[in-house]
Amino acid sequence: MMEWRDQGILLSTRRHGETLAIIEVFTPMQGRHVGIVRGGTSRKIAPILQPGAQLDLTWRARLEDHIGTFTVEPVRSRAAVAMAGRLALAGLNTVTGLVGYCLPEREVHLPLYSRTETLLDLLGCEDVWPLAYLRWELSLLEEMGYGLDLTCCAVTGATDDLVYVSPKSGRAVSRAGAGDWADRLLPLPDVLRGIGDADDAEIVAGLRTTGYFLTHHLAAGLGGRPLPQSRARYVEAFIRSL
Repeated sequence: MMEWRDQGILLSTRRHGETLAIIEVFTPMQGRHVGIVRGGTSRKIAPILQPGAQLDLTWRARLEDHIGTFTVEPVRSRAAVAMAGRLALAGLNTVTGLVGYCLPEREVHLPLYSRTETLLDLLGCEDVWPLAYLRWELSLLEEMGYGLDLTCCAVTGATDDLVYVSPKSGRAVSRAGAGDWADRLLPLPDVLRGIGDADDAEIVAGLRTTGYFLTHHLAAGLGGRPLPQSRARYVEAFIRSL
């Protein structure tokens, strides 16, 4: 008998038959994991199984490669905060959607898990959440092997006046280094380099740049599957909120 215990974030749940639920969770030590919850459709357990919920999990299976069953205990729910506003709900959906989309099953990504838990605990803090989410997307790209190098110009090596990102290499490009290629490069707002006031317009520009790499690099590397629509819905909701 195989068994482990961990705490994790519920990414998704779906009904399976009359009484079972299949859940997908993201845990620090077991990565993204799928399993069955017996009685998961019951009045007692179903309210616990809301996306974003923090759960104490025990997984058991006869063999390691079996889907296995979960026993779940609630740690904290994020449903009330998420349902309190359209932006918070869109934010929760894009985080859980992207994690489920990107991560191979049972592959440990502890730094990303820590950042994800911290980000979700900021839900409802609309003054800081958009910036925190943008930084989370940067860390997601880094974790998946598509990190941006924004330290110096890819052309000249300069470290000042960095205003573009190469769509091919993900490296910064200075105004002087861009030359006639400027209109083919992506914007590099200061917020992506962790400097400046990080106003809303810069966050939107930053999301457009990270969105390019999510779509054309990360998604392409995963066989070209389209990104979850929740990501576009969050960006649209954020822009509408300005």
